[in-house]
Amino acid sequence: MVAHVYTVAFQGIEAREVDVQVHVASYSSPTNNFSIVGLADKAVAESRERVRAALAAIGLAMPHQKVTINLAPADLPKEGSHYDLPIALGLLAAMGVLPASELAGYTAMGELSLDAQITPVAGVLPAALAASEAGRGLICPAACGSEAAWAGGIEIVAAPSLIAIVNHMKGVQVLNPPAAKIAEPSGGIPDLKDVKGQETAKRALEIAAAGGHNMLMIGPPGSGKSMLASRLPGLLPPLDAREALEISMVQSLAGELRDGAISRVRPFRNPHHSASMASLVGGGLRVRPGEVSLAHLGVLFLDELPEFQRVVLDSLRQPMETGEAVVARANAHVRYPARFQLMAAMNPCRCGYFSEPAQACGRAPKCAGDYQARLSGPLLDRIDIHVEVAAVSAQDLSLPPPAEGTTAVAERVAAARAIQRKRYDGLDIRTNAEAEGEVLDQAAQLDSAGERLLTDAAETMRLTARGYHRVMRVARTVADLAGTGRVSRAHIAEALSYRRLVHQT
Repeated sequence: MVAHVYTVAFQGIEAREVDVQVHVASYSSPTNNFSIVGLADKAVAESRERVRAALAAIGLAMPHQKVTINLAPADLPKEGSHYDLPIALGLLAAMGVLPASELAGYTAMGELSLDAQITPVAGVLPAALAASEAGRGLICPAACGSEAAWAGGIEIVAAPSLIAIVNHMKGVQVLNPPAAKIAEPSGGIPDLKDVKGQETAKRALEIAAAGGHNMLMIGPPGSGKSMLASRLPGLLPPLDAREALEISMVQSLAGELRDGAISRVRPFRNPHHSASMASLVGGGLRVRPGEVSLAHLGVLFLDELPEFQRVVLDSLRQPMETGEAVVARANAHVRYPARFQLMAAMNPCRCGYFSEPAQACGRAPKCAGDYQARLSGPLLDRIDIHVEVAAVSAQDLSLPPPAEGTTAVAERVAAARAIQRKRYDGLDIRTNAEAEGEVLDQAAQLDSAGERLLTDAAETMRLTARGYHRVMRVARTVADLAGTGRVSRAHIAEALSYRRLVHQT
């Protein structure tokens, strides 16, 4: 007899169906062989010991016949410990403990402990969505039930242990369906009122939030760059249901969904400058999403930008342009969504005081040139807004908090985003930063004076084609904040003021 239980293998955020076929031979085996075939990694191969111990924990012994587990399709790599549960259920069906016909209507995933408890695994949400598309239910760990419930419309058996599943299938015990959860925001939202002075930087931050633009802040230590960056998420509109599901699928694969609850707050990722390419873009021995994907539809903040390895920074160029991270392997290309908003900060030089002659080191200005040259021109060309954040004087710090805070600015950002939603309705474009080609040309609606200024500036500043269009995008956002349909000369002038504050190589 061959019992069938379905599970999934992950390729990026795609959950590929895997048929777990369990065969118990009709003849006895003196060595009680237990073989797993089908391109399984070490974690999957080790499941036979966990399954053996789990069966013993519920009072069942392994069959004395040869047991063969085939994970089909055989040419699809299988990674992870979530194959424990489907293998155990397949064995129980082959042994006649559970009805094989009923199990075939479920997708199962979960890791077994030696006492037959089912422990949480990553990727339950994408697995639940794949099960829904296949018209099956889902059997998963109890701790992941709330996460699976977001798939909607399918039967979910969220069990704490293997014996609970057996009892549920036999009608002895009823496992209540889990309820979907929304995570409560942790802590308060940092307010722009806390930032004194820096009016130019605040304006640039508002434009970046309204249009989804990448932004680079350059200034001495202690000028408030990190404070400004941490206040960007509070200016962004909350995630809609579709966006929350997109982000949660990536977080589920990375094992970062706490208690299965989905958040409506945009992610803010702040990796250290020692981060490797695999941790930033994705990859590793077992390919996992990187920081760019965990920041999908949110903010990726890179502080001390020149301190990152240059090859790591240049690996961001493709995700910034395409909105996805592609990890190439000999046997597969894994894709993760990576439509993030880059927020970067840097000092003007290594000592940080290039703009302060009294404090600058003796190597200025060569120090600043060498330090800024760590950033490649193509990377800087992809950053829409460059803004100088000057040192804050003691007089500014003694002033009372500004009257306008995050709430007022967020309202203007929301109004500008509403204009963009209407403009790009029916297109796979959320913000001005994503518009390109003919769509951008139609959206810009440049008046004659603005077009002349942009053309002259492109020649004078030697803007690349990419830089030219990024100025158009920023100007379109400035016009949206002003509530005007056409992009005028004033909007182009403000957008041009945010280009090229850094030496390019």
